[in-house]
Amino acid sequence: MMLTEILIKGFWAGFAAIGFAILFNVPRRTILPIWCMGAMGGLIKFTAMSFEISVVFASFFGAVAVGIVAIQMAHLKDSPPLVFSIPSVIPMVPGVFAYKFMLGMIALTSIEKADVYLQTLIDTVNNGAKMMFVLIALGTGVAIPMLLPRKESLKKSKFNKQKKAMA
Repeated sequence: MMLTEILIKGFWAGFAAIGFAILFNVPRRTILPIWCMGAMGGLIKFTAMSFEISVVFASFFGAVAVGIVAIQMAHLKDSPPLVFSIPSVIPMVPGVFAYKFMLGMIALTSIEKADVYLQTLIDTVNNGAKMMFVLIALGTGVAIPMLLPRKESLKKSKFNKQKKAMA
């Protein structure tokens, strides 16, 4: 993939993120950071894919970067991190694999030749598995940066103080 093609895809991923942000009715002050994070996630994903990294790992890398930046933006813009991360990663959802998976499922109902049926089944399962693993990678990639610092904040929580008092 050429550099200009990667930049163009990243640019439009930012606008797709804005579309989902508006659909989710986020505060106006978060629109520009969401565009930046959507573009950044798309740039990381497509750059990784240009280095022949699988779409699953490329999506994971993009989602982790979005998750890390979402925590920082949450503090700067006084909004929850999910306001920034969810609209920013939705453009990385594998719509093509989901579409091919559904078409394959429909096609499997009408194929009679065994060799064509087997190839269609293989392609359908392959597309469905890729779709599911990318969705898992996106969810995990966004969640990991938000869960890592939780240990520090748990130490200061009311629940932890009560637990120590009971011991």
